[in-house]
Amino acid sequence: MTKLINSQAEGAGSRPPLVTRPLLLRFVSIIGASTSFYLLLSVVPLYAEATGGGRGNAAGLTTGALMLATVGGELATPRLVARFGYRLVLVAGLLLLGAPAFALTASGGAVRITAVCLLRGLGFAFTVVAGGALTASLIPAERRGEGLALVGIVTGIPSLVALPLGVWLVAHVGYGPVFAAGAVAALAAVASVPGLPDRDADSNPHRAPDRDADADPGPDPGRPIGVVAGFRTPSLSRPVLVFSVTALAAGILVTFLPLAVPSASGGVVATALFAQTAAATGARWVAGRHGDRHGPAALLVPGLVVAAGGTLLASLTHSPVAVVIGVALFGIGFGVTQNTTLTLMYARVPASGYGTVSALWNFAFDAGMGVGAVGFGFLAGRTGYPWAFALTAVLMLTALAPARRDRRTEGPRGR
Repeated sequence: MTKLINSQAEGAGSRPPLVTRPLLLRFVSIIGASTSFYLLLSVVPLYAEATGGGRGNAAGLTTGALMLATVGGELATPRLVARFGYRLVLVAGLLLLGAPAFALTASGGAVRITAVCLLRGLGFAFTVVAGGALTASLIPAERRGEGLALVGIVTGIPSLVALPLGVWLVAHVGYGPVFAAGAVAALAAVASVPGLPDRDADSNPHRAPDRDADADPGPDPGRPIGVVAGFRTPSLSRPVLVFSVTALAAGILVTFLPLAVPSASGGVVATALFAQTAAATGARWVAGRHGDRHGPAALLVPGLVVAAGGTLLASLTHSPVAVVIGVALFGIGFGVTQNTTLTLMYARVPASGYGTVSALWNFAFDAGMGVGAVGFGFLAGRTGYPWAFALTAVLMLTALAPARRDRRTEGPRGR
């Protein structure tokens, strides 16, 4: 694994190291936050339904509160990072993510559970935005795509394991131990934060100036970039738009594929969703390495087209083969756009803008998934699932215009 991570292709001696001590410490907080978040993601709605007696939409309320606080926190975090630094905001996020979970071990109740979800959503926002910006500062610019792909793997493994594990543990040991485990996972990671740099000036000594700035001028490198200014900057808003469209489809597939595929198909949905995760993880890695050598912008259009094609193929919901292949293809396109858009955005801002990039990208992710799930529900109620999936694929292709624009403005790149 170490050999894979630190693979030294041509020009081995000239490439800066990818995995450093600060990055390894950062992996500890990534794993802690991801484990805490995903371990309780499906468990808390179950707990809300159980303690609420099945009345009303208790499960939906908890998830809605969690995502609302997450999106709002993501937009506010860059300002907090600019004022207090990475470490303090990251510690606050881990504390908010972990400590409130202990309150659930005492008793339930809609008000208590919703309040806990709001606090944990805010904490998760702090960890992904402040932590994401900090992570970017620890990765050499020459290996940013590969580094972000590695971070995606480190983030993805806890989510892949913890999400089903939480539900399984509830059935075997009850809610209390699971809530406690989710709290401890985040709180234990606080110990790793003091070893991390606090400001951009303390970041990776191997950092080199970005080469993309001249090809697609972004914000003024002399001053920090606010979230509103980021939305108004074309070199940032174009990748945000492209990624939000693919995230929209991701939210739809995760939410509605189990309902759209006939129950007689057995494990088709589980196989398809696992294939999506595995394909997305592999595609992020390949896209990162390719982008570091040839420029990431050229991958935007292929990634978007493959994701849309996979969504269209998945509309054949009565064909298990089509569903599995289609969702796997979507995973490939999703992984490519994940890595490419984030790499492009970091390359187009100075280090002082990393917090804003992290906020914009995570906002596109969470808001895209949320809007997609809500909107698709209304659409499918009128057209049926197959047509709704097909129309989603068509909608995704509308992002080809900004994707092609990014490809033209970036220009060719090589080493």
